[in-house]
Amino acid sequence: MLRQLLNDKKKFASIVFIVILIVLISIWLAGTFYRAYLPKKQMFQGQISAREYSVSSKLAGRIDQIFVHKGDNVKKGDVIFLIKSPELEAKLVQAQAGYEAAKALNKEANSGSRDETIMSAKDVWQSARAQTQLAHKTYKRIQQLYDDGVMSLQRRDEAFAAYQSAKYNESTAYQQYKLALSGTRDEAKRATLEKEKAALGQVQEVEAYAKDIEAVAPADGEVSNILVHSGELAPSGFPVVMLVDLNDSWLRLSVDENHLSKFQKDAEFYGFIPAINKKVKFKVTYVSVMGDFATWKATASTQNYDMKTFEIEARPVDKVSGLRVGMSVLVDGDE
Repeated sequence: MLRQLLNDKKKFASIVFIVILIVLISIWLAGTFYRAYLPKKQMFQGQISAREYSVSSKLAGRIDQIFVHKGDNVKKGDVIFLIKSPELEAKLVQAQAGYEAAKALNKEANSGSRDETIMSAKDVWQSARAQTQLAHKTYKRIQQLYDDGVMSLQRRDEAFAAYQSAKYNESTAYQQYKLALSGTRDEAKRATLEKEKAALGQVQEVEAYAKDIEAVAPADGEVSNILVHSGELAPSGFPVVMLVDLNDSWLRLSVDENHLSKFQKDAEFYGFIPAINKKVKFKVTYVSVMGDFATWKATASTQNYDMKTFEIEARPVDKVSGLRVGMSVLVDGDE
């Protein structure tokens, strides 16, 4: 009888244990399925960007000296690097020589003829004038003799022809004298003046390039990278030094279309920055759809559309110390 009672207790204990185990397993399964079907917490990850500037030169040449290093803070107008270009110096000498030559030609054109040329032309005219007066007197005498019947008609015609020829020679000499007095024609003066202006423009162009030998910082910032070093050749317009303005920084964030309503322009939200262990308040300043090749996202079969991804730019509401380009920012989409 005692043995039978012990066996019944063992069976009862086994049944109770099994029931308890089944109940615990059921509770665990129910909790697991419940958590599985709970809405998942939506987190977005973005990164900090900042305004970048490239310091370059219009002048191609060899880098002579770079005055900054990575991490240096510079002010707007600070000299960043120098370019050495012997070719530019030679072009400047050529341009200046061409300008001086053009200026001399213009001065010559506006100064008129030399005094010696004017005096010579005047003497030739006076000589021709004297010849005309002599020929006229000679013709009058012969005409008188012809009227008296003493001189032949042939001789009178020869005297008249000599007088006419002297008049024409006088007129030609006088025109030459007037030409010497007036100097160069107005058209020629205008041409030499325009040539002088063109030569001056060439000098100014080369001098403008020469000013770009010193490349200066376009804005305040920090040197983020140096792409070309001293002694290396730099093409025209190639960025030699990169600057970043950390005071002009923002958050770049990619957001699905179904969460876009929380990130409209001028909306404010909080983001956690692990690098500085700080929660920062941001304000949306820009919203734009991203390219189709990277934004389409298929939704569940129960929905009748596909979602696109939008790029969000948001700036810190307050100044954040220690903020650097590339820092990750975590944003809770459910807040």
